[in-house]
Amino acid sequence: MQRLLVICRHAEPNDPFPLQPDFERELTKNGQHQARITGKWLRDTFQKVDAILSSPAPRAGLTARLVAEKLYFDEDRIEYEPDFYNARESVLVNILAKLPDHLTRVLLVGHNPGITSLSRTLTGEHVGYLDPAGAYAIKLELATWQELHVTSGKLEAEFTQP
Repeated sequence: MQRLLVICRHAEPNDPFPLQPDFERELTKNGQHQARITGKWLRDTFQKVDAILSSPAPRAGLTARLVAEKLYFDEDRIEYEPDFYNARESVLVNILAKLPDHLTRVLLVGHNPGITSLSRTLTGEHVGYLDPAGAYAIKLELATWQELHVTSGKLEAEFTQP
């Protein structure tokens, strides 16, 4: 069965205030605009997704909600995965491999370097480091998401901010 995994980096965050934890950083006004543009690209290119998984960090969560709005996806259905915050590739794969098999189009909103590393591994290509609100759409032939551990996909599309 063909599945689509869209891997998106959170949009542009504010620089941290003195002593502010990295986790708490918010999006800039420009970052909010970037997220909406990415959402429009996703809607124009793929029409919809079945699930949105996001890091719980405020900058990723707001990116996910703004993208969801453009996809007409109910933001109450966004799943915030605590382990996605600055996750390594192996953590991302393990969580994705547990997805229910009825999901065929999934959007993941997270952080570099893990999401770029995941994109490289899944495509077998040396894709560039994802910029803020950038996305890679990867087509995968998987009977179940568990097969994600042993398969590679094809880079279907990529998006960078204009």
